[in-house]
Amino acid sequence: MNPVVWHKVAAISGVAAVGLGSYGAHGFKPQNPSYKDIWQTASLYHLVHTAALLAAPITKHPNIFGGLLTTGIVAFSGTCYTVAFLENRKYSTLAPFGGIAFIAAWGSLLF
Repeated sequence: MNPVVWHKVAAISGVAAVGLGSYGAHGFKPQNPSYKDIWQTASLYHLVHTAALLAAPITKHPNIFGGLLTTGIVAFSGTCYTVAFLENRKYSTLAPFGGIAFIAAWGSLLF
């Protein structure tokens, strides 16, 4: 895959991160306020790792780094958004895998 494709992935993810963050800050009104914190965590990790995606083309293994970050965003942040939106923690099973993907992405920079 052309490493510059990761800039396009970052652009799409950035649009989603800002949109979902804005919704969480202004439109999301859960019955249980603790779910607002989960949404904020999802949004923070989504935006931070989206910014990191911009560096994928300059890494030694852009597809590994970018792929792991994207997997982490979908699995961790996506799961947290789902849990918060549905106000049901039973949907949280993928979040740990997303966290592992984030850790692996950062670790991949060592090689």
